[in-house]
Amino acid sequence: MRNAFVTGGDRGIGRAIVEMLVAMGHRVVFTYHRNEKAAVRTLKEIGPGKAECYKLDLRDYTRIRYLLLRLKRKGMVFDVVVNNAGILGRFRTIPTITRRDWDEVIAVNLSGPFYLMKWLLPLIRKGGCIINISSIAGKMGGTVGVHYAASKAGLIGFTFALARELAGSGIRVNAIAPGPVDTGLLTPQQKRRLSRLALLKRVARPEEIAHAVRFLIENEYITGEVIDINAGRYMD
Repeated sequence: MRNAFVTGGDRGIGRAIVEMLVAMGHRVVFTYHRNEKAAVRTLKEIGPGKAECYKLDLRDYTRIRYLLLRLKRKGMVFDVVVNNAGILGRFRTIPTITRRDWDEVIAVNLSGPFYLMKWLLPLIRKGGCIINISSIAGKMGGTVGVHYAASKAGLIGFTFALARELAGSGIRVNAIAPGPVDTGLLTPQQKRRLSRLALLKRVARPEEIAHAVRFLIENEYITGEVIDINAGRYMD
C-alpha cells in the first residue's frame, strides 16, 4: 500500500488533501496541532484502517525528530509528503509586528517544513514527491503582513532548492500557492471582500487545492514548480 504524510490534516485544506489521498488508495499519516476533536472526527469519517494521526507542534524540533524516528521504527516509508500546516499570524503592519509575531509565523510556516524534511527525507521512496502549500502572499505580498509573506516566499525558495537537491534521487518537489480558501475561518465580510478581488468572484474551496495536489502526484514530469490557484488574482 502507498503511504502519505500530511501536516495539518485535521481540517480545512489539510483534511481535503487527506480525504483525496485516501480516495487514491493511500494510507495517510497526518498531524494536528491543537484540535484533537477535529482530528478524531476526520479519522472516524474516513473509516477504520485508512489513516492515523499524531499531535505535533512544528516549532518543536525535538518532537518532530521523535515522531519520525517512531514512524521509522514502525517500518513506514512514504510516497507522498504534503507540508500543509501553517498559520496566518495576526494581521499587522511592520511597525506593529512584534518579534514574537515574526518568530512564531516563521517557525511554523518555514522552519517547520525544514525540520520535518531533515528527518522525514530518509523515509521517502525513490520516485516519491513532496508538495509544499505556500500562498499567493509568497509571490505578491498578500494582505496579512510581511511576516506571513516572508514565510510563504521562503517556502517557495525552499521548494526550488530542494527540487534541485533531490533531482538525482528521483524525488520530485513542488509547491502550490493558493489565494484565499474557504476553510471556515473567514467571516462573511472577509469572503465578500476577497471574492471581489478574484476574476471568478469567489474564494477557492479546499477540494480545489486538493485536486492540484493530486495533479502533482500523478504527473511525474513536474518538479521545481509552483502552481498558482487564485482565480486570476495574480498573473505572473
